Amino acid sequence: MRRIKVVLHTTLDGFVGGPNGEMDWIQLDDEMFDLVGNFTDESDTALYGRVTWEMMDGYWPAAADKPNASKHDIEHSQWYNKVDKVVLSKTMQGKQAGKTTFIADNIAGKIQDLKQLTGKDILIFGSPTALHALMEYNLIDDYWLFVNPIILGNGIPLFANSIDRIKLNHVTTKVFSCGVAGLHYTVEM
Repeated sequence: MRRIKVVLHTTLDGFVGGPNGEMDWIQLDDEMFDLVGNFTDESDTALYGRVTWEMMDGYWPAAADKPNASKHDIEHSQWYNKVDKVVLSKTMQGKQAGKTTFIADNIAGKIQDLKQLTGKDILIFGSPTALHALMEYNLIDDYWLFVNPIILGNGIPLFANSIDRIKLNHVTTKVFSCGVAGLHYTVEM
């Protein structure tokens, strides 16, 4: 069975975006990009909420074509262009966009069917609303949380109040040179 892996930046106080979705607080370095490159090598599907998908789809398809494209931009752009994308969205229901499928209803059943297909991992980058929906149905297998050394005080919460208890197993912690702590957990079965 395919695994769903969440890759998400968070603040120390548990926010994934500022009050207006701001992400200017996220710190990155090459070592982190390399780790994420390993995640994309192990996956063939990306899962997003509509807002994150629109942001990603507005940047990644042509990111490798820019004259100053970094190694990471080139690699991630190539990955983004070849993988299947699944977007959880009620407002995009019935739409089609290349290798993108939109899911508006029966999320649990359709994502469970997706997990049963032959293939590599399914990655979720960001997408707190999609994350909350999948957590509600206990569909996530791995969490990679990049805890940034900042306290925002308010914003978009990492976890929704409607989530039931989920027991996790700590796999590893990686501290990056930029001060971000990468925490990897798997869901206890």
